[in-house]
Amino acid sequence: MHIKEINDKQEKREISSNILKSLPNWFGIPESTQEYINESSKLPFFAAFDKLKPLGFISIKENNQYSAEIYVMGVLSDCHKQGIGKALFDVALQWAKEMGYEYLQVKTLDESHPDIYYAATRKFYQSVGFKPLECLPELWGKENPCLIMIQHIV
Repeated sequence: MHIKEINDKQEKREISSNILKSLPNWFGIPESTQEYINESSKLPFFAAFDKLKPLGFISIKENNQYSAEIYVMGVLSDCHKQGIGKALFDVALQWAKEMGYEYLQVKTLDESHPDIYYAATRKFYQSVGFKPLECLPELWGKENPCLIMIQHIV
């Protein structure tokens, strides 16, 4: 496996579309998934490959001079628990450090929602150093309470 930065907007769209659409347990709302695909094509974007096959990707949104966020991240289901997400996160963290950001954040589904897939997502983010900051129950609608997680970049 190797990770490279992708700069071509169409290639970003293809990678993110193929991966996100293969993850309906996380990305099951077509309109939201399409927004992730469209927006991530404009953002810093890194993808993990096995030879030429994309296995996962991460895109980063620059919020302000102090913080960036993991805008969207996805790894093919059959590649989970193989270190690909951690490797993508490490590249994003290094990028954020090099850009001079002090904080990195991510938004995910809050633990007050019983979804088992997002429980695994939160566990992953905690394993790479994120801490819960705040739940915004209205951001994505009452049925999808948003948890903001952060970490200080050292």
